[in-house]
Amino acid sequence: MLSGKRILLIIAGGIAAYKSLDLIRRLRERGATVRCILTRAGAEFVTPLSVSALSEQTVHGDLFSLTDENEMGHIRLSREADLVVVAPATANIMAKMANGIADDLATTALLATDKIVMAVPAMNVRMWEHAATRANMEILMARGVLFAGPVDGAMACGEFGAGRMLDPLDIVTAIETHFATGAPLSGKRALVTSGPTLEAIDPVRYIANRSSGKQGHAIAAAFARAGAATTLVTGPTMQIDPPGVSVVHIESARAMLEACRNALPAHVAVCAAAVSDWRPETPSDNKIKKNGGGAPALTLVENPDILASLAKTDNARPALVIGFAAETENVAANATAKRLKKGCDWILANDVSTGSGTFGGDENQIHFVTETNIEDWPRMSKEDVAARLVDQIARHFAEQDPA
Repeated sequence: MLSGKRILLIIAGGIAAYKSLDLIRRLRERGATVRCILTRAGAEFVTPLSVSALSEQTVHGDLFSLTDENEMGHIRLSREADLVVVAPATANIMAKMANGIADDLATTALLATDKIVMAVPAMNVRMWEHAATRANMEILMARGVLFAGPVDGAMACGEFGAGRMLDPLDIVTAIETHFATGAPLSGKRALVTSGPTLEAIDPVRYIANRSSGKQGHAIAAAFARAGAATTLVTGPTMQIDPPGVSVVHIESARAMLEACRNALPAHVAVCAAAVSDWRPETPSDNKIKKNGGGAPALTLVENPDILASLAKTDNARPALVIGFAAETENVAANATAKRLKKGCDWILANDVSTGSGTFGGDENQIHFVTETNIEDWPRMSKEDVAARLVDQIARHFAEQDPA
């Protein structure tokens, strides 16, 4: 898929720059030509010699190089590429991109390019969650910049959380997805929730449900195949992380809501997770022991409503918010009422009553509920449900923006 493609890779200054070396190798294995701009800060983490050796190209870094600028190097580099990839995309270079600052070769090339830019963020979790970074990302997305990642993980600073750069093979998958023929959601950003949530009673016991995560994971994979930059927020499941998807693993409903907020802005959000409605008000710090006095009394409190929170958020509301309604009776009627109550755009209702085989199974039967219609889908595999839903989403965006 990448044979003959020309990639301009901009390596900014972050510890994750070491991954760019393997990224170059992986891209070239697939037939791509990789030319590199190494920023001054990036050169503190990887050397021009190593980048040059792997790319077999001259490494560029100096805006005022007489040789390069005699040939208008910043123009040529930015225009001769099929795709510009910024990896790692630090908070600093994202801020410069958002504000049109061009104070070195990398940012000048980014300002001069007429090609699609893909940013692969990498930074400390607090920097990623900072309001300035979120605002810059929203600006860049509105201008058509693609984003791949970041993901949750351990960081060089010793902290853990969102902000870790995607691994090279996942970046390659994102690039391949971009170039895929007929990728209808290229340039869109999708958020998907999946699996159950676990609500602690004590360090050993918890409240949960039977969700397998198969449907949510299938939807995330379908989004990635359709070209969307996809974030999957998932509770504990036995499912393998879908390729080309940024995955955030959580346990509780509150953690899922926080991860969803951190994944915004997005063009579309699909809430397929089976979120626990209640949690113990005060989980015990120690294992609750049997003492012969009967079962302990649990006081439950209501969990946050993630679907309604995303649908009714004042800022950064996705253009399309979609929920699932797991029902055991009056499926279509209950789903219609849920859509109005939650304030979402579409609801996919399914029957999870005993014997339906939906929870944990490989098939699903959907009642597709919109503002104006209820469409009954035939029983099909969860992968086919995902593909049909993503196709509906792609057609919706095509109708909204025919250009």
